Amino acid sequence: MNTENRIAAFAELGDLFRNYNNSENLNNALHQKYLHLLQEAAKQSIHYNGWFTPENITFAIQQWGGLLTKENLSDWLSNYALPHTTPKNIGIVMAGNIPLVGFHDFLSVLISGHNVVIKLSSNDKLLLPVIAHFLTELSSEFSNAIVFEKEQLKNFDAVIATGSNNTARYFEYYFGKFPSIIRKNRNSVAVLTGKETQEELSALAEDIFRYYGLGCRNVAKLFVPKNYNFDSFFKAIFNWQDIINQHKYANNYDYNKAVYLMSEIKLLDNGFLMLKEDTSYSSPIACLFYEFYEDEAQLLAELENSKQVQCIVSKNHIPFGQSQQPQLHDYADGIDSIEFLRNL
Repeated sequence: MNTENRIAAFAELGDLFRNYNNSENLNNALHQKYLHLLQEAAKQSIHYNGWFTPENITFAIQQWGGLLTKENLSDWLSNYALPHTTPKNIGIVMAGNIPLVGFHDFLSVLISGHNVVIKLSSNDKLLLPVIAHFLTELSSEFSNAIVFEKEQLKNFDAVIATGSNNTARYFEYYFGKFPSIIRKNRNSVAVLTGKETQEELSALAEDIFRYYGLGCRNVAKLFVPKNYNFDSFFKAIFNWQDIINQHKYANNYDYNKAVYLMSEIKLLDNGFLMLKEDTSYSSPIACLFYEFYEDEAQLLAELENSKQVQCIVSKNHIPFGQSQQPQLHDYADGIDSIEFLRNL
């Protein structure tokens, strides 16, 4: 299968994704079949992972639907000279914190002409197999290119593994002799100046609360100027107040608030989100850390070079409300996976 055929297959997958909630628009029997299977997998996923809600699964699928067009895929790959070599077997250890979090790795391996050997997370194990079966029905050549392993990975030439800082140590031990991309914990931040509009701050709430803050692209910390007044921020995010009705989120809110109060830690609290002054980048669920800064240019330079930061939301970086809408060329941890795969 050449690159054009692979692009065409993923563009057709994009068409399926774009119609996820519009089955009446589908006249294609294959698409109707897999739309039903994907919807059923989504319903079952909710039972396996309490953080996976219909809204967030739909959001993830439709985000990918917007990206998987022939034009987008062609533009993305036009930056690379993909060699016509014997396909390598690429092992992928996937995370399961948000729906389809490992899809970009899956896409990158297959569209670059390699085979993929997948170890799914138990938290997100139903959606991707349906997608893989759809691709194999589009082209039988995908049948031999996609393998799911229930136990440990085997028969691979290179590895892409995503996990926590702790699991990364095991990845480095087990996969150290293979070409690899090993991702650790990262968090995203927002830099505010105090001059943001209510619309911008309201959009920032999407960066904070989407997927309940579980993604590495979720804003987990605010950097604000000295004497920053949080009233406008709290007012702007109030339309997310219903998030406290999600029981897992509410349990985390209650637990973390109790811990902080027993420790007599000062908090800013609006009933569904706590703000705590802290130098760390990784805040617990239902809590957002903040830190004051004096020199914005110096701060941005430090953040841009930090290995703890996934992305920066600000007026001059990722726009407010866009952190969970990455493009195809927005690689996790800034590591170009297509370039990695191309050079194997």
